[in-house]
Amino acid sequence: MVRNVAGVMAELEPEDFYLLSGVEQGMRFSEWVNREKLPKNSGLTAEEVDYRIDRCMTRELIERKTIQYEGYKLTVEGYDALALRTFAQRDTIQGFGAPLGVGKESDVFEVQSFKPLALKFHREGYTNFREVRRERDYTSENHHVSWLYTARKAAEREYEALETLFPQVSVPRPVDHNRHAIIMAKLDGVELAKAKLESEQVTGVLDLILSEMAEAYEAGYVHADMSEYNVAVGERGITVFDWPQAVPTDHDNARELLARDAKNIVGYFRRKYPAEMPDEVDIDALAAAIAENEFESVTTYA
Repeated sequence: MVRNVAGVMAELEPEDFYLLSGVEQGMRFSEWVNREKLPKNSGLTAEEVDYRIDRCMTRELIERKTIQYEGYKLTVEGYDALALRTFAQRDTIQGFGAPLGVGKESDVFEVQSFKPLALKFHREGYTNFREVRRERDYTSENHHVSWLYTARKAAEREYEALETLFPQVSVPRPVDHNRHAIIMAKLDGVELAKAKLESEQVTGVLDLILSEMAEAYEAGYVHADMSEYNVAVGERGITVFDWPQAVPTDHDNARELLARDAKNIVGYFRRKYPAEMPDEVDIDALAAAIAENEFESVTTYA
């Protein structure tokens, strides 16, 4: 997990953020930002830039590299700091809490507002940049694509999906978005992969998940990454989360991705609860019923 930058936020001054924003602006055009461009980008004098570079370097918010020139780029923590400052300025959050989950492509923390919320930092492209650039269609046409851009686009896509789907579909309630970060309602329940369902609950919970997939399709989206790790099970039902790979239903591969989602989630239930599940499920017929909003129960397609 990336270091939690919340602890240094109180130490930072407005001019530190001017420098960080100046580096961010330069990274739109190159991985390493020429030191000579920072005064113009940040609105600081050359002497003030030197001072702010030292402060931000000490706090590991930027990195330096000497190539043909003296270059700087944001660290992940520096990008996190910019997003946190924006949320604080908007009064979206008033406090920062404990980690809620750490994944390959995101870090999630509890944050405080009028009630506890969740803050998700997207990390796509930071540790697996080549793979993400190849797989995500929002990076495929860009020649200079930094991990900042990749993570920001993933957050934008997920927030857009959540805004469209909520409340028709059981997804986390979206609250705010900036750069690579999303504020949303905390999940109710536990991850499906960690849940132990009673025998009489198995097909009912699976039917709830497939019904939410049908609602999402009607609302215009296919999740495109459905698994036991993207569903929470609680006393009030289920919640489907992690939507950065979602595609609109008019996407060329939407029906194929819908069938893959159905196959993945049905396959999980068959592996974990073989005694409670039908031996065979017609995935093609199931996916068609979901797409046509005719789904009732997985047992219909056994």
